[in-house]
Amino acid sequence: MRRSLPSLNALRAFEAAARLGSLKAAAAELGVTHGAVSQQVRLLEDWLRAPLFERHNRRILLTPAARAYLAEVGPAFDRLAAATARYGRDNGAVLRVNAPATFALRWLVPRLARFRARHPGIQVRLETSSQGLEALPEPQDIVIRGGPDAFPGHAARPFLSEHRLPVCSPGLLARQPLRAPDDLRRHTLLHTLSLPRLWDDWLAEAGVAGLEAEAGLTLDHFYLTLQAALDGLGIAMGPTALMADDLARGALVAPFAGPALPARSYCTYVRQGRAPGEAAALFLGWLEAEGNMPGQGR
Repeated sequence: MRRSLPSLNALRAFEAAARLGSLKAAAAELGVTHGAVSQQVRLLEDWLRAPLFERHNRRILLTPAARAYLAEVGPAFDRLAAATARYGRDNGAVLRVNAPATFALRWLVPRLARFRARHPGIQVRLETSSQGLEALPEPQDIVIRGGPDAFPGHAARPFLSEHRLPVCSPGLLARQPLRAPDDLRRHTLLHTLSLPRLWDDWLAEAGVAGLEAEAGLTLDHFYLTLQAALDGLGIAMGPTALMADDLARGALVAPFAGPALPARSYCTYVRQGRAPGEAAALFLGWLEAEGNMPGQGR
């Protein structure tokens, strides 16, 4: 028997807007524009031949009939999501993760083998970007960014903290020892174009504000700055989390115990309103366990 059903896109738009109480938040969650959500809601209202929301300036309120409708539609979407997750587990679940390129290169990718060994049935599709969540071209299961920040329709959870300290190669330190911050004037300081004040802030905290180093080298990406430090080109202001492996194996050394500049934590961002699928929940738990291991930036 043929089912009489409205458009799935219209139902998704209604369910998200009703659950979040906002067309804008629904648009952010679904990865579409505010106008697209509004249009889909109107299409559903036309199909039902009844209004779904009472609009009060920028606020939307469900009509009594729409509240009863949501009570049926919401669980139906939950059951559909659960069935899809079960199917994915049985056929190799794909987990979509988006992270900044430097973080992925320096921290996440070197640890992914441990996750895959523990959960071989979950396929991680890792994409790199530094865009805001609202600008991503398609929805992601987990987005990793600095924070915690407020993104509509998403919940943030910190999992990895870090600080910034001067670091260099052990070979460079052997050639030109650093016994006090003032000794930096005989070295090359490595700078990152997007973080121009890191050295100024650290030197001020160390009590040698205005120190002029023998030379400086500026690079446009942070991973290039760290690579220059590894290659002995100079001394970088490195984030402890992204240097944890290099420090542990002795490829980099921190000549000074402090001061340590505070930095933003790394956070996971997942869509609000529904519990994450099993694959996402396992990945989130794994990230937090890795972030709490000794030497990970704390």
